[in-house]
Parts: sequence; structure tokens; C-alpha cells
Amino acid sequence: MEAMWNGGPASVRELASRLPGSALAYTTVMTTLDRLFKKGLLTRERVGQAFVYRAALDRDGYRQRLIEAAVGELVDRAPDAVLAAFVDTAAALDEHNLLRLERLIAERKRKPK
Repeated sequence: MEAMWNGGPASVRELASRLPGSALAYTTVMTTLDRLFKKGLLTRERVGQAFVYRAALDRDGYRQRLIEAAVGELVDRAPDAVLAAFVDTAAALDEHNLLRLERLIAERKRKPK
């Protein structure tokens, strides 16, 4: 993903040449890009005989997706413990985080479902 964010859209061949050391096989890069496409992390467009891939999410969107996936599973299993630990950790890092959480909760409550 870093290579896509830093270098912009690319074909498999272009991206393979951008990667550090360029020691990865073309097919390895192609398979990885296809998997990222199927997961919705990349988009692709056929240009000639090749696909050109683009990041579907920016870095912040990607981080949010990862966090939602990890936290969502934990909250499903033990919501009270996870939420309490999250609040305690946020407050321990910076007391202003509690105000941020309150603001985010209020904003979320105002959004239509």
C-alpha cells in the first residue's frame, strides 16, 4: 500500500520496479495486487493489455478500516471490557482524549442511522 500511496497508480510491472530491491517475482506482485483489489483496498482499470491499480483508500481510511476490523471483533466478544479498556487507555495517554471521545459520541448520536 505504501508503494501505491507514494508513487500513485501503477501496473504490475511498474509497481514491481518501484519496490525496494525489486527482487519480487512479477507473479508475486500480480497476485498481491489482485488480492488487495478483491479486498477493496485497490481499484483497477484496464489500460491496453494491463491493469493499472490505484489505492482505493487514503492512509487514514486504511487505518480506520484496520482498526474497525480489529476492534469490532473484540467488541462483539466482550463489549464492556473492551470499551472500558479503551476509555482508560485514551485517558491515560492524554486527558483531553476524554473530551474528544465525548465529542465523537455526541456527533455519532446526531447522525441518522
